[in-house]
Amino acid sequence: MQGAYNILIFIGLAVVAFILGWGIVNMFRGGDPNMSQKLMRARVIAQAIVVLLIVIAMYVFGTRS
Repeated sequence: MQGAYNILIFIGLAVVAFILGWGIVNMFRGGDPNMSQKLMRARVIAQAIVVLLIVIAMYVFGTRS
């Protein structure tokens, strides 16, 4: 189960990096500002999901005393 969380976290991080890169490329090429806003909103949502997955994994698989 821990391996599944690790895979989900790494996939989520890759999605965040992809969205960020796409947004930066769009901005530097002078693309549609609305598209940049949508991409940055999607990045924030993806980041929140990844942080939530990390917190859940830390809670579930953390050391127990």
